[in-house]
Amino acid sequence: MPDVWYHADTANVTVDLSMMDGVAQLTPLLVSNPNDSFDPGDPWFDSLDPSRQGLAFNLQYGFTMDPDTDMLPGNQQLWIHDITNSPNLGIYNYSATPKLWAPIFGTDGSTNATYWSGMMWMLAATAPPGTNDYSATFEVYVVDTTTGKEVLGSSSGPFVLNWTDVPDGRPQLTIAAAATNGLVLTWPASATNWTLVSTTNLTAADWTSVTNSSTVSNGQAAVYLENTAAHQFFTMLRNP
Repeated sequence: MPDVWYHADTANVTVDLSMMDGVAQLTPLLVSNPNDSFDPGDPWFDSLDPSRQGLAFNLQYGFTMDPDTDMLPGNQQLWIHDITNSPNLGIYNYSATPKLWAPIFGTDGSTNATYWSGMMWMLAATAPPGTNDYSATFEVYVVDTTTGKEVLGSSSGPFVLNWTDVPDGRPQLTIAAAATNGLVLTWPASATNWTLVSTTNLTAADWTSVTNSSTVSNGQAAVYLENTAAHQFFTMLRNP
């Protein structure tokens, strides 16, 4: 977890990453607890439950203020800025009590900078299950609340948090063009406990079952679709 210091003599911030234990691993629930599911009433249900998006996730990283830090002047605040991050990496303000799952740091159109009170703050990171590596580059800086502007020279400078990713064992789904405005989707016919679903809006995560009849040939199930939406997404969801 990044350890943040404010230095009153130089009016700047430093961040110490030396106590961090390795690289965080984004893991889907299908791998960590394959027989579990989230409560549909949980705010993270649509993102993390295997019956919905089933994203891989991790709660390892956050920010903490070093106990020996200097105190900020009364008219100053700490802010954290997500300078850049990998495509498909989502970051959320997570809390179990009260339950909270709010996109931050550019996720789902949110602002990429936010005020930080200095209290220990855990972040949730998400990504589609797979074998990719992800990273996000941050800085911590001081804002003068009188002017609303950054205190010049206060930034910690950029530092990077890294994640690895874990596949969730879903059957491989292949999509190919077929005829005019047509698609053929194929997956292993042995995956009888999985359903092909689609959505036109990943943010809303409104997945619906594809009801077109499938055929089986050479161990592969196939569905033909025509006149699909301009933007349509497909995945395989495990049956309850």
